[in-house]
Amino acid sequence: MGRVVVDVMPKPEILDPQGKAVAAALPRLGFTGFTGVRQGKRFELEVDGDVTEEVLEAARRAAETLLSNPVIEDVIRVADAQDRA
Repeated sequence: MGRVVVDVMPKPEILDPQGKAVAAALPRLGFTGFTGVRQGKRFELEVDGDVTEEVLEAARRAAETLLSNPVIEDVIRVADAQDRA
């Protein structure tokens, strides 16, 4: 069984209140040195068999059509979960 990972992030010009809340909480909890946070979404799609280029292309289409809102979000990555990049 294969797995495809899809990462979706808010477009840079879109406000990210959840990211801002996390950024404000980090120093209060002793985590310093971070200058900003953006929170996105991660999807893991399981497939029967191997992750092929055809499977990745279908996942890209699903990401652009269903998994993200193209008005406010960008699909950052669609990859085989086995790939560490």
